[in-house]
Amino acid sequence: MAADSYKTIRQTAEGYYTEKRSRFISYAIPVRTVEEVKEQIEVYRKKYYDARHVCWAYMLGSDRTAFRANDDGEPSSTAGKPILGQINSNELTDILVVVIRYFGGIELGTSGLIVAYRSAAADAIAHAEIIERTVDEDITVIFEYPYLNSIMRIVKEENPAILFQEFEMNCKMTLRIRKGKAERLKERLLKVESAYIE
Repeated sequence: MAADSYKTIRQTAEGYYTEKRSRFISYAIPVRTVEEVKEQIEVYRKKYYDARHVCWAYMLGSDRTAFRANDDGEPSSTAGKPILGQINSNELTDILVVVIRYFGGIELGTSGLIVAYRSAAADAIAHAEIIERTVDEDITVIFEYPYLNSIMRIVKEENPAILFQEFEMNCKMTLRIRKGKAERLKERLLKVESAYIE
């Protein structure tokens, strides 16, 4: 996988696992920010208010450096860590996995818990549609009107997304392109007379 792309999930998916009458309901949820993570955890806490544990883990950002795991009262590292492990083994980011446990009356022991949380998380991820996204960069170029054709020819050839354009005496365009192609686009734009990047 290229350094300027990452894998995430398209929409929320659900999974399930049972072990010795304990039920584990899992959700893989696409998220972009820590605020979204907190909101989603709250949603599931309210929805499953009668559950014994609501454990979770998340990974954020294309560089996959922002992550956390929470055992929510289960023995240390028996819930959050195995959930995070599933996110990692699938190389996903911008994802939150929540596993809700209804206790079945029989202790599972630490290894049993690890297997249960890992399996529940894996099941939710298995039901999710995994997509690849690119890491993009926005470039704003300013140039004089007579050079519009030269700029437009480059835009047509490099094919960035046009986010904004304004054509007056001084023209302005904001373009979005995959990070790996941004340098070449900038170099080509700057070769056009009067053009500069904001």
